Amino acid sequence: MKRYYIKSGPAKSEYLDILSETDEGYNIRLTKISDGDRKIREDFINRHLFDICVKTGYLSELASAEFGFSAA
Repeated sequence: MKRYYIKSGPAKSEYLDILSETDEGYNIRLTKISDGDRKIREDFINRHLFDICVKTGYLSELASAEFGFSAA
């Protein structure tokens, strides 16, 4: 699984986990943490939109060591 940090405001932490991949895009889990409140939802993002988000810096990949599991 890969995890991406979502660019967000100073009082929030937002992450996107890729759960699986299809020809059209990715099944993802979005985690939003704000003021100790955690909201999690699963969704789909098409490949083109995902690539644009990475290229513009809206999403940045985190190393597996930064979120507590190995990339095995």
